[in-house]
Formats: sequence, C-alpha cells, structure tokens
Amino acid sequence: MMKRRILALLLAVCTAVTLLTVPAGATAAADSGEVQTIRALGILVGDVNGNLNLEGSVTRAQFAKMLVNASSYKDSVGDGEGVSLFKDVKSDHWASQYIKIAVTQGWMVGYTNGTFRPSQSITLEQACTSVLRLLGYDSSKLAGSFPTAQLSKAASLGLRDQITLSRGGTMTRSDCVYLLYNALTAQNSEGKIYATTLGYTVTNGHVDYAAVVSANLSGPYVSSGRSLDLPFASTAAKVYRNGTLSSLSSVQEYDVYYYNAGMQTVWIYTDRAGGTISALTPSAAAPTAVTVGTTSYTIGTATAAYKLSSMGGFKVGDTALLLLGMNGEVVDVVNGSAADTIYYGVVSSIGTGKASGTNAAAVVNVTVGCTDGVAHTFSVSERSGFAVGSLVSVSMADGGTTIKALSPKTLSGTVDKAGTKLGNLTLAADVQILDTTNTGAWAKIYPSRLAGYTLNAADVRYYITNSDGQISYLLLDDVTGDTWSFYYMTTVPEKVDGSLQVSYAGLKDGKTTTLDANGKYFSIAGGGAGVQFNTDGTVKNMRQLRSVTLDSLSSVSAMGDGSTYTLDTGVQVYLRQRDSATLTMGYYQTALSSVNATDYKLTGWVDNFGSTAGGRVRIIIAEKK
Repeated sequence: MMKRRILALLLAVCTAVTLLTVPAGATAAADSGEVQTIRALGILVGDVNGNLNLEGSVTRAQFAKMLVNASSYKDSVGDGEGVSLFKDVKSDHWASQYIKIAVTQGWMVGYTNGTFRPSQSITLEQACTSVLRLLGYDSSKLAGSFPTAQLSKAASLGLRDQITLSRGGTMTRSDCVYLLYNALTAQNSEGKIYATTLGYTVTNGHVDYAAVVSANLSGPYVSSGRSLDLPFASTAAKVYRNGTLSSLSSVQEYDVYYYNAGMQTVWIYTDRAGGTISALTPSAAAPTAVTVGTTSYTIGTATAAYKLSSMGGFKVGDTALLLLGMNGEVVDVVNGSAADTIYYGVVSSIGTGKASGTNAAAVVNVTVGCTDGVAHTFSVSERSGFAVGSLVSVSMADGGTTIKALSPKTLSGTVDKAGTKLGNLTLAADVQILDTTNTGAWAKIYPSRLAGYTLNAADVRYYITNSDGQISYLLLDDVTGDTWSFYYMTTVPEKVDGSLQVSYAGLKDGKTTTLDANGKYFSIAGGGAGVQFNTDGTVKNMRQLRSVTLDSLSSVSAMGDGSTYTLDTGVQVYLRQRDSATLTMGYYQTALSSVNATDYKLTGWVDNFGSTAGGRVRIIIAEKK
C-alpha cells in the first residue's frame, strides 16, 4: 500500500503556527495564525532577509499590492511593465499593475490633481474604505458621510478588531495583517464569508491555514543539483527536509521540493521507490499508475507519465527509481545508478517469477522492509548469500539490481532523553531506524521511541554514519516489540486430526478480524496476543502476551503486581460487559480516559518477549466492578 501523508498534519508539525491572541494595540506576533495565513497567501511578504517588519508603515502602493493579493485577481499580474494611469505612477513603477487593478476595480482612487501618491502612507480610513469596497460595500450601501460611515461599518463587520488606530492614524504592516485577515473572515455585501469566495474554508472564525498553504504551494520540482530554483532569496528561506527543520545546504540531486513564495518556505522530500517495474496501468500508452515489485504508485506529473509511457524511456521489466512527492505520488523517474540510491533493510520474503517478454528467464523476487518504512520488492537473477530475516543493502544500476547481505556492525550505549544521541554518536536529523527480527518482521520507529533506553551490542544489528559522523541508518534486533501487531483473541481453535476446526479471530483497533493461519497451529490461549504476518497476509508467528492485574492507571503508565509499565502509544482499551439484548458477554472499544482502577477491574496485556524497549501494556480490558 502506497505511503500517504496528510498535508495538514505535516504543516501543523513543521510550521508550528499558533493562533495566538494578541493584546489590543500590540504588534502581531510573527508566528500567529493571522500573520502566517496572510503570509501564506502572499499578501504580506518578508524582505530579502525574510524579516516581516511588522512595525513598519505601509504606503498606498504597498497596500494596493496587498489588496490585489487578497483578491481573485492575484494571478492576473503579469511580468514586465504595466500602464501609467497617474502622473506619479509611470508604467515602469514596481506597483503600476497592482495600482491599475485596484483602481479599475474601484477599491482605491487617485487624487483630483491626477496623482496617486504611491509613496504616501495609507491611513486607517483609507485602508478600511478600500477593504469595504473589496467586500462589495461602496458608499451607496453605507449610511453617513466619509470617513465616519466607513469606519463605523468596518467596526461593525469586525474589520478593525485588534487595531487601535483612530481616524487619521497611519497603518503599520501589523495593522494591515489584522485588517485583511478580518476581511477574510467577514461577510461580504452578498452575505458570504469572503474567504469562501476565494475557495478557502473558514471554521469558527479562522481560515483553514493548511488549505491556504496547500493552495498557494508551488511544485513539485526536482532538484538538478545541490541548489534549488527559487523566486526569493535563498538566504531568507526556511527549509524543512522530510518534516524536520533543515537548511538549503542539505539539498541533494533528485530531491523533490515545493515552496510557498509568500512564506519564503521550502519543503524537501527524499522518498524514493526503487526496483523492477512490473506493471503500468491502465496501459503502457497512457499510464496513470506504476507498479514496482508488488507496490503500486499513482503517477502525479506529466513528466513522470511521459517517461513511463510507451514513448518514454522506461518499460515493464526495467529497473527504475521513482521520485515521490509529499503525498507519495510519482513526480519523476530516473534509473537507479543516476540517483546513486542504496536501500537498507531486512528481507521479509523471497519468491520466484518471470521477467517480462517472450521466453523470459526466471527471476527471484525479494521483498525488503526498508528503513524508509516501505516494503520494496526487487527482482534479481539469482539468490545469493541472503535469506528471509537477513539484513541487506540494495543498489541499482542500468544493468539491474544488486542485493548484498550485510555483515553485523554492532553498537552499544544509552539513547539520551531527547532522542538525539546513542552513546557518543549523534543521530542525524533525518535518521532512519528500523526494528527487525530474524524472521523478517520489521517496524519503522523514530528516535523518541528509544529515548532513555540503554542498547547493548546484541540490540544493534547494523548502522551507518554520514560524512559528519552522525548515525544516518540504524537497524535494530527486536528492541521495541513493535514488530508485532497486537490482538485480543476471542476465538482460538484446537487442532483435531491434524487440522484446525475454526479460524483464529480477535479484536484489533475495535474491529473483529479473522486471521488466516494457513492451517498452522499456535500454542496460545485466548486474550492478548502478538501476531506477525507474512507478506501475503497469512500469520507467520503468534505469541501470548502476559496478563497483569492493574492497580492504578494514568495517561502514560500503569502499575500492577508491584511493577510500573509504560502504556503503548496506541494502547487498545475494551470494555467487557454483557449485551442487554443477547445476554452474552462482549467487548467494546473505549477511550483510555473513560476507565480507571477505582470503578473498573483492569487487566493489562503486556508484551513479555524480552525486548529491551518492550514490556509495554498493549491492551487493557476493563470490567465494571
């Protein structure tokens, strides 16, 4: 299944925007929701160094640009010179096109002597009048004379909220942020919330920030070297690499990137999928999806669609490297040797197949759980030196794919509480960590999962450091217990005459699931169990969890039998109670906060598999006392 990311969540983590409430009269905070939304829309932009200069005053020319960028005309401003509508605004004036739109739309007007006075500071009443006209409120719809009527109407619509200026006061960039943000959330003359007329969502008086960023995002692009083509000064750019704050110095060739010019922010992604192209659907002539190994990816750009079509350079059977965008879509395709990509991971299955074409030779299909958190399938001509559970590296070249078994490279030390160091070695900001087992099970984990634990040499199977001496790849040996999926087993079959009488069944995340054991019998009783699967979905292994009567419970831990246990981040909690209609006992998923040790008998199910960072409560059964 193709890995997907939700943009809203990514932006919430990366940009850390907060909807701060700023005291009346104070300059807006640079990280407030109002400022960041207005910036994402391109209404307010920073200087060459990225500074917003929120306390600076605003000229009439600058405000004309803000108005246009806050309207449906924002994409109507072309390159080159504009027109000369006023004696003091020549066609080569930087704001001539913005002023033309603002004036022709009736939002702003010039003076009777034929001037616009572009460098003159704009006043509160001028700004409010222009915004009211933007919203459809011209003087004919207002009661009273200028500027009293305009200021009164602006106040009643909420346009002046958090602006303390009086009549004649000079607008600052901070004041303009509030005025235009308030305009987005205000009703226009037709009774519609203005931002919704521009295609954005407003909920509880706030503009959907993630949707604004998404709509004003440029990309995807692919870097052709170690620099990016940006419409703003690179020195001012804020850069996130795979969701982590970084810098432009981290850019590598074939990185996929996006940017928001108003925010002067860049998002870089390095996700790739390599292997043998096994299918192009619905056809090679016009593919919309490509399958590499057994995983299908949506084609997201015209460039990728062309390269993967019958007119491009890639076909079924070729070794290719897919460059993936922020949502897992294929942005571009290159051969593996060009991108110099090496995968590290654990072999989870090995099968046989045939290469494409008439009289094709047999190939070995190797599925590898890789440190990027994806199971990639690679086709090689022969199997040599590795088995299921082996750690391997996978490299690609024009001639095909090479899979090599990795010799153990151990390490020991304590992971600090911040999850940034292991012993004396620093973990790279984009470190990839994979917990593995010798049966081929695996789980992608993050540094915080290991924080505070001491790993011994037997816990670390392999690691790689980058040019700065930081750990960039770390492969562990069943350290967390997270390679298992956890079920509360409700049906456990017996083996009679060599066959199972019924199927294994259990609860997982509130749903009853039947498990395909492929006729294999596992010696477990009902209750909590850990399950590992083969790549075809059948059960590979099943082990019983240990039950503990819990005496106390908090949001992060529980105590029972004189010991304290950490709760799994995704601990499953079920109420055991009798159904009033059928009079049978049933299990109903509930929230952790809904149960306690005072009113309920609590049974915790703990993974007791000997993992260094395991021993967590994975399931809780609560029964009313």
